[in-house]
Parts: sequence; C-alpha cells; structure tokens
Amino acid sequence: MRKILLIEDNPEIRENTAEILELANYNVLQAENGRVGVDLARKEQPDLIICDIMMPQLDGYGVLHLLSKEPATASIPFIFLTAKTEKEDFRKGMNLGADDYLTKPFDDVELLDAIEMRLKKNDILKTNFRKTAEGMEEFIEEAKGYEELEKLISSERRTSILKKKQYLFMEGNRPNSLFLLNKGRIKTFKSNEEGREYITHLYKEGEFIGYLDLLEETNYRESAMALEDSEVYVIPKDDFFSLLHRNRDVAAKFIKILSDNLADREERLLKLAYNSVRKRVAEALLLVEKQYQREQGSVQQITISRDDLASIVGASKETVIRTLADFKDEKLIDSQGSRITILNQTKLERMRN
Repeated sequence: MRKILLIEDNPEIRENTAEILELANYNVLQAENGRVGVDLARKEQPDLIICDIMMPQLDGYGVLHLLSKEPATASIPFIFLTAKTEKEDFRKGMNLGADDYLTKPFDDVELLDAIEMRLKKNDILKTNFRKTAEGMEEFIEEAKGYEELEKLISSERRTSILKKKQYLFMEGNRPNSLFLLNKGRIKTFKSNEEGREYITHLYKEGEFIGYLDLLEETNYRESAMALEDSEVYVIPKDDFFSLLHRNRDVAAKFIKILSDNLADREERLLKLAYNSVRKRVAEALLLVEKQYQREQGSVQQITISRDDLASIVGASKETVIRTLADFKDEKLIDSQGSRITILNQTKLERMRN
C-alpha cells in the first residue's frame, strides 16, 4: 500500500482529503503543520507528500526547502495544495522543486489523477537502465517526459571513438561533458613534477568517467587515456546539470546510475548535490579529526592542506578558505597554517544546511 503524507493545518480539509485518499486505498499520514510534517517525512519516508502552502510555524515553501536539502527525502514527489493562484506563487514553488500544484477547491478525480501521475512517473524512473549508450538514451528520453526537462535536454549527445593511447581529457582542463565508457578500457592517472605517472583508476565498459570534477565544477585533477581502441558516450555539461537539478525524481535516479548503487559513493554525490558548502566543510573537518583520533588516540590538532580539504569537500580551494575563516570568526575552529583545532564539535555536527 502506497504511503502518502498529508500536511494541512485546516482540520476539515485535512480530514476530507485523507478520507478520499484512504478510500482510494492509500495509507495516509496526517500532519497539522509544517514542522510536524517535516518530522514525519524524515521518519516515515512516504511515497508522496501533499502539502498546504499557507500554514503557521512553517509554511509549505519551508517544508519543501528543508526536505529537498536532505538526501533521504529529496526525491519524494511533492504536490502543493493552495488557494493562491498568482503566477509568482506557482513560480516560487516550482523553482523550489515542487512536482505539481492543486488549487483549492479541487475535486476527488483531480486529486487522485495528480497523485497517480506523479507516482507513475516516479515508478518509471525506478527502472533499471543499462549502463550503455543505448541505456542512457532510454533514461534521457524518459526524463524528457517531465515538463521541466522537455525543452532543456539537447540532441547533442554523441558517441566518440578513441584510438589506443588517445587522451579523453587532460589534467588541468575544464570539464564540459560527462563520459560513459561504452566499449574498451580507459585509465585515469596523475603525473608528478618529474613526469612520472600513477594510475588512479582503470575503467571498464559501463562506467562513468569524470563526473565528480564536473559536479564539483573544478578542473580535471587527473588525465584519462584509452588503453585500447574505445568508444565513449558523451553527455554535454548542460544536459548533465539539467538531469541533476531540474527535477528531484530524475536527479535521484541519475545519482543512482552514476554511483553504481554503491552506498558511500551515492551518499557523497547526494551530499554534493544537496548540502551547502558550510555543511560539507564541517563534515570534512569531523571526518579528518576522526581519522586522526583512530591513528593517534587523542588529538589536539589536525593537519591538512587546503587543497586536500577542498578535494574532500568538493569545492574550490578559495571557497573552503573563506568558509574556514567564517568558522574561525564564529569560534568553531582555530587555525594556524595547515593546522586546525576544532573548538566546538557539537556545533559542527549540527551545522544547518
């Protein structure tokens, strides 16, 4: 039985709507305000959320904003209930990531049709797509069925042939595409000042290449070269970000495809996509401190370069430096060069998004 969370402060509307949903064989969770609704969404992980906009304590926009910033709830289909019909209100909700609107008063059929359509689209994106050029085309065609993506996804995707020892990209270049290895083998490697290289990864068919640098909007930190004649499927940068940011359902599926369903890689991608830089810097500092504690038993200071910290955070070195300066001003840390002392671990752990 599908689980639907209904957030509505008007008792009469909430009870009537819940009755309609229960008659349609949905399991209905009810929340009388936005704060209760957010707590229920985090705890129960519903299949869909229906939420009023104008509510005390926390309005519908606030509910959507909070849930869309958390990996566990970001991909749940979200429908607004509203008596407001002004265009700016619709635009604000859609920009925040709402999937649909229902304007009060609405009839039973309108409500159930909207729910059925959103659940159906969400189910489509749960399909397992093959990690091939053809499989990605199928996924993108499904994604283009969403209004937000229909006109944004280009037709510039292509397949590129690489000869043995030909570069796919070089360290220091700016990423402009996502690559899926369709045939062959590719290595990524880094070179030191003496020109010696060490291999960072060997890619096989069905693996994506270069997406973290693209997602983090940094220059390539390594080079990629074909070990044999190879074929790569090329997705333009704009298409990559449209798939990732324009629709939460599509983004959740795309992240799963990219991360190959490995929990740690998926979690990092979700955090990069949804967490603020401040929160990511806080988590990175706590991670490094934990490693130091494990190795040294007790630690007063941690030592890490700004470049290495930026690599963990997934942001530019300059951004990380500015964030550390803010943390220092807020008495969360103290720093002397590459040495950092955590002064308030609790506040770093509870850093808001």
